[in-house]
Amino acid sequence: MATTTQQRIVPRYAHTAGRTSLAYSWDGKYLITVGSNEVIRKFTVASEDEPVTIDDALGRNVAVVASDESFIACSESGTISLFSMATDTLKQLLVRCTLSSRDIALSPDGDWVAVASDETVVKVVNVEDNRKIMNLRSQPQSVKHVAFHPTGNYLAVSCVDGVIYIYSLSTEEPELVKKVDGIIKAVDAESEVCSKAAWHPDGRAFAAQTPTRDIIVVDRTKWETHKTFASGHTGDITDFAWCPNGAFLASAGTDGKLVIWETEEQTIIAKYDYRHIVSLAWHPKHNAISFTTSRGELYTLPNAVPDDRAFRLKLTIRPAPLLSGSGPSTVLENRSKPPPPRRRAGSVDSLDDILGGGMDDDLDDFIIDDDGAGYLEPSKGRKRGSEHLDAIAHGSKRPAYGMAMWSPEIHEPFQPGSTPWKGKRRYLCLNLIGFVWTVDQDTHHTVTVEFYDRDSYRDFHLPDPYLYDRACLNEGGTLFSCQPKGENPAMIFYRPHETWATRVDWRTSLPRGEEIVSIALSESYIVVCTSKGYVRVFTLFGVPFRVYRQKHTPFVACASWRDYIFVMGNGAVGADGKTQLTYSIENVKRDETLQCSDVVALPPDGEARNVFFSSNGDPVIYDSEGVLLVLVHWRQPGQAKWVPLLDTRTLDRLAGGRKEETYWPVAVAQNKFHCIILKGGEKHPYFPRPLLSEFDFKVPLSTNSTTDSTATTTTAAPKTDVLEETYVRESVLLALQEDFAAHTTTDAQDRLEMSKRANGIDKALLQLLGLECQSEDYGPKALEICGLFRQRRTLELAIKVAIRFNQGVLAEKIGELRDRMKVEE
Repeated sequence: MATTTQQRIVPRYAHTAGRTSLAYSWDGKYLITVGSNEVIRKFTVASEDEPVTIDDALGRNVAVVASDESFIACSESGTISLFSMATDTLKQLLVRCTLSSRDIALSPDGDWVAVASDETVVKVVNVEDNRKIMNLRSQPQSVKHVAFHPTGNYLAVSCVDGVIYIYSLSTEEPELVKKVDGIIKAVDAESEVCSKAAWHPDGRAFAAQTPTRDIIVVDRTKWETHKTFASGHTGDITDFAWCPNGAFLASAGTDGKLVIWETEEQTIIAKYDYRHIVSLAWHPKHNAISFTTSRGELYTLPNAVPDDRAFRLKLTIRPAPLLSGSGPSTVLENRSKPPPPRRRAGSVDSLDDILGGGMDDDLDDFIIDDDGAGYLEPSKGRKRGSEHLDAIAHGSKRPAYGMAMWSPEIHEPFQPGSTPWKGKRRYLCLNLIGFVWTVDQDTHHTVTVEFYDRDSYRDFHLPDPYLYDRACLNEGGTLFSCQPKGENPAMIFYRPHETWATRVDWRTSLPRGEEIVSIALSESYIVVCTSKGYVRVFTLFGVPFRVYRQKHTPFVACASWRDYIFVMGNGAVGADGKTQLTYSIENVKRDETLQCSDVVALPPDGEARNVFFSSNGDPVIYDSEGVLLVLVHWRQPGQAKWVPLLDTRTLDRLAGGRKEETYWPVAVAQNKFHCIILKGGEKHPYFPRPLLSEFDFKVPLSTNSTTDSTATTTTAAPKTDVLEETYVRESVLLALQEDFAAHTTTDAQDRLEMSKRANGIDKALLQLLGLECQSEDYGPKALEICGLFRQRRTLELAIKVAIRFNQGVLAEKIGELRDRMKVEE
């Protein structure tokens, strides 16, 4: 027996103390670790650089798997998240379990991920299309481990009751083929003790830990026990793994030993002292083993296999340690051919039914493979059937005959004012009224609603067994929604802040099969956009008011103000392969369509980050480039246009690169942009509740519109820029006020504000005129400025400005312009 050795290797502190896990990318370039501190670490192999830290982890992750293109993590919150290996960003949430997830496994082709959780059902989810899910239901208790067979045709499920369930995945409906009892012991789901089944790379057998702390081999043909890796540990084994070609086995235990076994003879060839190991993995190409501990440490052990035996790592796949007469290796036998296709059920117009069910049998000998050229499948000796159509029928990742399956890139839905999960908390709504946030308590959620004005409103807190995932908050009440779960349909819940009636809140369910995509709340109506393409409108006390199907789906988001609703969806596909983001505006009270499926003006490859109505009732979006845009003339069909009010990248506080920060939009009110400043690369606000900041509008214009290079012009240019921006900005705001006044009853205060804004525009133009009169080439532009005045009486002041600067000819031209305007009136 090998003696215990200790290589001096320096640990890397990847996570805080607690459960950890790791996985190599298939090419061995990267090592991914997860742990209890709610972050994911991506290490570059053989590099001393700091690892990449991914903060998008949705809770404390307990397991991770990786391919070359992506990696997948599962958390105690039940979320299974897919991340891009290239960009280190969250691509999508694949699936969510209602109870804590415990383990995941990735199929050898990278197309499917199996999820073990405290539920009794194992979910097998398609990575490319997470709507494709296989549910394995035969086990009566929760599941601790899952493991794919090397061909991907079988899945081993280790249950906490001490039984291993083997499923066949080679058919359209998964089938339980064997319950292997008496091998592993019953283990609690949270225990560090390993009860997994580890398939040998040749596919003929799997290994599992016995109650006596040995590792025994079970064949896949008769499900009988074979050879044993015995007496290697005095404590429970916490993890073990075959090397890539199956020549060696590594195991770690609570006794503080890391043991390397030779597969052929089941002998120990090396033993190392490393305590608290909970997860280990062989490097895909090199003689090295990496492992993590319950203290959050990451170790990489080079030359794990002694030099005199290391050459065996470079051999082809070694046979599993079975007793004689156990059959050939399934992997070696099928290395040159793909796994058998999943057959589909015959359709009513299938070729076999039309030509006769026994036709293939009559043609078995029609082609004879007499030269061994491979015309026929070795095991069948018959012509090709309809299996080549299976790829199309089942939506395979690689369709038959090399056809490329293409689907457009769509704009993903979002709920305005909400944030994703971080840890076990998230904001459901955040605006100028207050904020709604929720905490995942594992078995249920708790929701808290807090207000900025606590003199007018009272905070409240409520338990949430429905798992609300969207919310809206305004001066009148709070709206919640939850998704369907099991037999319970999707539901909305409205709670008014105050009412004279006895019943203060209400809830209603949606038809079965509908999921809620986005919700909105105004002072008049509740709006619900669903996965079936319906826009459902309710009164504030639950009376269904309108329902219609939107033309462009799937939905992206919605917002509402008074009687108006603003709905965004995915429209036609553009030349870049991405759907256009479209919007429609309805007056639901009058049942009028003001804008129908118009396009949201986004930059190339841009996205909408938030959408809401301003305090004055105008639709506003904030895009991914940090530009705030308002919709002008939206009450006139066909006349709406998006006008930028602020480009946050040009803020003075960012000048010269002094600060690196982004802005999370909250509201537009009192002609200011209200937002939360995010620093340190953050994408969303988190707890504790951040402070709100506000910025004045500043329309992005050119820095210098003057072509003259004289000293006078150079001095005046900065002031000219300010005045020109003031003119454009105030003109936009006045246009919004005039549109509002034309469609709403206004009072004296509204008319006074419009008059002040018109005066402000003319004042800015008069100052521009004064600067222009001081330049040598003053004529054309100075007269053009006078044509932009909002009020005719301002022309009299313009004449005085021209005379003051001794521009007599210009004064005469302005007088002629004044006289023409009198005649036109």
